[in-house]
Amino acid sequence: MTLERDGAHAPAVIAIVGATATGKSAVSLALADSLDGEVVNADAMQFYRGMDIGTAKLTPAERRGIPHHQLDTLDVRQDASVARFQEQARSDIAAIHARGRRAIVVGGSGLYLRALLDRFDFPGTDPELRAHLEARAASEGPGVLHRELAALDPTAAAKIPVQNVKRLVRALEIIRLTGSTQSSLPRHEYAAPAVQIALELPYEVLDARIAHRVETMWDAGLVDEVRGLEGRGLRDGVTARRAVGYAETLRLLAGELDEDEARALVAQNTRRLARRQHTWFRPDPRVRWIAAPADHGDVPRAARDAAALVSEADATPGPP
Repeated sequence: MTLERDGAHAPAVIAIVGATATGKSAVSLALADSLDGEVVNADAMQFYRGMDIGTAKLTPAERRGIPHHQLDTLDVRQDASVARFQEQARSDIAAIHARGRRAIVVGGSGLYLRALLDRFDFPGTDPELRAHLEARAASEGPGVLHRELAALDPTAAAKIPVQNVKRLVRALEIIRLTGSTQSSLPRHEYAAPAVQIALELPYEVLDARIAHRVETMWDAGLVDEVRGLEGRGLRDGVTARRAVGYAETLRLLAGELDEDEARALVAQNTRRLARRQHTWFRPDPRVRWIAAPADHGDVPRAARDAAALVSEADATPGPP
């Protein structure tokens, strides 16, 4: 599935990106109101049904009747797939444009956004090779695979935590099958016209906002949410159980952390996540940066700033 529309230029896909807790959801709603838009989620953890509080997923009421796509598409036991998301989200965008509306992609999962917006083809898989690598990770430990990857592709190894067996296996699988490294991502080239707008906050402001968000999530019942998801197989999930907020709360429920330790660790890991997201988007020369809304009353200003960049993109001829 491509993003181009047969016989005509599709409107530019709008992407509101950036770090967690910068106000992307609020800005996307305001932009959708003004541009007759529909939202396509690109936060990988919001794919999961029941993972609501810990991902700051908008409730149906908070969506204000604006259609949202790619929410609640997976059970917590299922593995998230970038290739599957690319196909499904591109289909959503094509349908939105066919209805004469604007597609507004929202999220901070950088690889998913690259796959959706850019010319991005996926190497094939080899079940036998993958099973062999997974068996080695289980018997020899993921550290062995991580050291092998570091020798072959140090850039990828630096970005993949040693405990993330799924990503280690995939990176080594790609190298074995193609001879190319995973760090050799496609160049920055949109598959169709797009405008990426990143929301930016000074770290000291963002850190305070993250601390408040964690307290709010805790008060809203994050522990009970995770306890319920544990009964639905969260601990068996490959992707979902590693989500920030959920991994730490599972440790709390297992007795490995007390409540204060768990809350502090959620805040710490959310800050780290925000910095990784910022680092992902900052080098992309196509991303346009605007000041994130300082508070709820500042959302209209941020939406106007974003709309001005959309108008600029619409006036600039894109590729056919």
